[in-house]
Amino acid sequence: MTYDLILKGGTVVSPGGMAQTDIGVKGERIAHIGDLTGVDAGEIYDATGLHILPGVIDSQVHFREPGLEHKADLETEARSAALGGVVAVFEMPNTNPSTITPDALTDKLAR
Repeated sequence: MTYDLILKGGTVVSPGGMAQTDIGVKGERIAHIGDLTGVDAGEIYDATGLHILPGVIDSQVHFREPGLEHKADLETEARSAALGGVVAVFEMPNTNPSTITPDALTDKLAR
């Protein structure tokens, strides 16, 4: 099999523990975890010395919008989360007004 991307030799952290191994990616999905020596890929990235973790869920974020945009906003905080490996968030309703209804969420996303 040919992969779009192979991450070579990274320390893969999974529920089963940690192991220095390779990851083969096809499309947007992990297709194989294990030795991929001699396997072709569109791109091969040397991950030696790096840790590869599953996406993180942050269960308490503060996007500050509406009402506290001078501190941060939805765009800056979402970008920061993504750069840190966060794939899902639960926002605390500590804005003014609180984002606790479908209409308030629609308004926030339209900003």
